[in-house]
Amino acid sequence: MDKEVVAVFIPIIMFMVTGLVIVTSIFFRSKERQLLIEKGIDAETIKALYNKKKVDNFILAKIGIILFFFGLGLGFGLMIEEYANIEFWIPFLIFTSTGIGFFLANLYGDFMKKKFEK
Repeated sequence: MDKEVVAVFIPIIMFMVTGLVIVTSIFFRSKERQLLIEKGIDAETIKALYNKKKVDNFILAKIGIILFFFGLGLGFGLMIEEYANIEFWIPFLIFTSTGIGFFLANLYGDFMKKKFEK
């Protein structure tokens, strides 16, 4: 297959998949509400059920930690690739450091949640 043909299909498939995800999300949310109504749960209970939101007060700090480690992995990967001329270092360090960032962000979030719950 030609590169031009593949380049045309990439955005088309991207928009189709995005639309499919949105439509299935709306469909299953509607189906869930219909099942709750069929079980005889009143509107106030359903409204209270959906208004319960889990708010994470430290989401921006977690995202910052993850992006920081992503940047470190990218930077170190580019530096090592330039000096060693081995191409696998960039993805390896990006995934490894981003995983470490997720782990540390989770630990930070748990620590801050415990600190502010007291």
